[in-house]
Amino acid sequence: MVFTEFESKQFLKQYAIPVIPEVIATNLAEAVQAAQSFGYPVVLKGLGKTLLHKTERGLVHLNLSTDKEVEIAGEAIVTEAGSELEGILVQPMLAGKREFVAGLFRDRTFGPVIMFGLGGILTEALADVSFRLAPLTFTDAHEMLDEIKARKLLGPFRGEEPADREKLVAVLMGLSKIAENFPQIREIDINPLIIAKNGAPLAVDALIIQDPAIEEPMFLPPVDPNSVGSLFYPKSIAFVGASGAMGKWGYTLLTNTIGGGYSGKIYMVNPKGGTIAGHPVYPSVADIPDKVDVAVVTIPAEFVAELIPQFQAKGIKSMLLIASGFSETGEAGKLKEIELVQKARAAGVYIIGPNTMGICNPHIHFYCTGSHVRPLPGSIGVVAQSGNMGNQLLAFAEQQGIGIRGFCGSGNEAMITIEDYLDAFEADPLTETVMLYIESVKNGRRFFESAKRLGRKKPIVLLKGGQTQAGNKAAASHTGAMLSDTRVFNAACRQAGIVRVDKPMDLLDLSAAFSSMPLPAGNRVAIMTLGGGWGVVAADLCELYGMEVAPLSKAIIEKIDQILPPYWSRANPIDLVGDNDMSIPMKILEELMKWDGCDAVINLGIMGRRHMVESLSNSIRKADPSHDASMLEKIKAGMLRFEDKYVRHIVALMEKYHKPIIGVAMLKDEKDLTVYPIENAPYKGVFFPAPEQAVHSIARMYEYRKFINRKQAG
Repeated sequence: MVFTEFESKQFLKQYAIPVIPEVIATNLAEAVQAAQSFGYPVVLKGLGKTLLHKTERGLVHLNLSTDKEVEIAGEAIVTEAGSELEGILVQPMLAGKREFVAGLFRDRTFGPVIMFGLGGILTEALADVSFRLAPLTFTDAHEMLDEIKARKLLGPFRGEEPADREKLVAVLMGLSKIAENFPQIREIDINPLIIAKNGAPLAVDALIIQDPAIEEPMFLPPVDPNSVGSLFYPKSIAFVGASGAMGKWGYTLLTNTIGGGYSGKIYMVNPKGGTIAGHPVYPSVADIPDKVDVAVVTIPAEFVAELIPQFQAKGIKSMLLIASGFSETGEAGKLKEIELVQKARAAGVYIIGPNTMGICNPHIHFYCTGSHVRPLPGSIGVVAQSGNMGNQLLAFAEQQGIGIRGFCGSGNEAMITIEDYLDAFEADPLTETVMLYIESVKNGRRFFESAKRLGRKKPIVLLKGGQTQAGNKAAASHTGAMLSDTRVFNAACRQAGIVRVDKPMDLLDLSAAFSSMPLPAGNRVAIMTLGGGWGVVAADLCELYGMEVAPLSKAIIEKIDQILPPYWSRANPIDLVGDNDMSIPMKILEELMKWDGCDAVINLGIMGRRHMVESLSNSIRKADPSHDASMLEKIKAGMLRFEDKYVRHIVALMEKYHKPIIGVAMLKDEKDLTVYPIENAPYKGVFFPAPEQAVHSIARMYEYRKFINRKQAG
């Protein structure tokens, strides 16, 4: 059902959405009379439930200044609309140079979505819009106004008053309330929403589409967070489909688990019996003499359902289903997966996967994954919908010393979904940061609510694969036409405080930063560098990412004057002028942390100098064999001691002053880490290979801090 423009605006008025005055004329004489009552100039429009794109059909006539012009326009409307015409709408011509659009649309995955942006005939072409999921908070509505590129139009403009922000917010809140009260309304489009000379917004055109037949999608039931958490702490594991053949999943997962140091009980199941890796092999799970917490299943898909009654009889509550051949293969596989889930749910068995590459918990040396990766225990919870991506992330984490709380490749998420993992990480005291690689969500609304709740306590860093522009191609409104999977997902992430990244290494960089340092209170950055060029580059990057390179105060300059030689720059970035006194960067770093004029410190080139010393030593040995080799070794050892002391100093300063210190190493090799933990310390040293990684990380940490501040204020 489609409301006419007049009906739409009468409905919107009930929700404090200001609309332009108008009259319905049933003939040309009434149209002229209405125009005279308003006073010229006026606007004439064709009115009818099927007349959805009036401008394109020539059914909107603007700036009519005489009775004759009204008659000519009216005749044109009657001719074009024909039997679809239900009346002629007459409105005063509103004097206002700024046109916006506001709307509502129901997304099948995420539910009601509110839109605001630049309006008029170029709405879809420019696509300068912002989205939020309803219901909105006042903070959400204000953020939407500030997000569009054309936000300057909301200020004073060409002699017109600034837009009344509170009334614009009221429009968005009204749409949000409608979304709550009327689930059968599928779309609302207000375009243009014109800002009058006095700054007041007025809905000049509106469209409402109602669909009483809207069906609520069916979603998987939530899984208890404690049940999810227990998957990471099995005391006994059965490998169903265990194999002694190298290269098979039944061998790889088995050897990875044993080789990783898992101390629980391990049982192997294969109808052939015998022994594998010195362990007895049981013909079936029923033959295992003891209790089993988790079964790792690697047998072909067509035989998996037969295991469910056996698991139920044995009391096995959790299955890590490695096997593929389910919904990822097409309709037949999807039906097979549905049938399996129905049997498992009836038997009280939880399934991870299918089509997963494993799970790990470094805190108990449990590494049941598809590749031999052994990340350190830490505080970053990781879930990846791509097993390959997840294992690659774990390999990078291991290489860079980034500690992992736990990892799961969620696979097809037939029973346990990304939302279940979010709820489990929220409840888990050891998880401080959450890292996600996802390609889709099954229950968008639950994902949003879980992420929003978790994001207020712990940062979520997310990389999304499979970005699409699917959208709703048949949408009748501008709001619907501009929606897409990506836009709605991005809006949900912004609203929930999720930190989005575009590249896998950004995912690791930010996870390392969030899990190792305190959040900056503001965006003021002090830069300390061993080379002027790096400082300039870092300062430029700060401006690019919205961070301020804070001007040095007179007091801080006087303090640094006592440390650096007289020819130092006396400006931020602070160039250490190549001084070899290794106590100098530590002293200046502490002065910057004491200074209330900065919220974070970036240090460049202090770490990693030992590589230059080592290269110099090698050259000296070649060029001058008579040189005292022991002295060169002492210099190298001294640099190693300094770097250890420097990291400890950084960690102590962060703990004392609650500001982040992020570093960029002068040189790195394959043995160097990104994260340097200090025993029993709450923070860690972080050193990236390049300035852009350091600046980007601090900027995104500040972005998350702003989200937390807004939520606390709200």
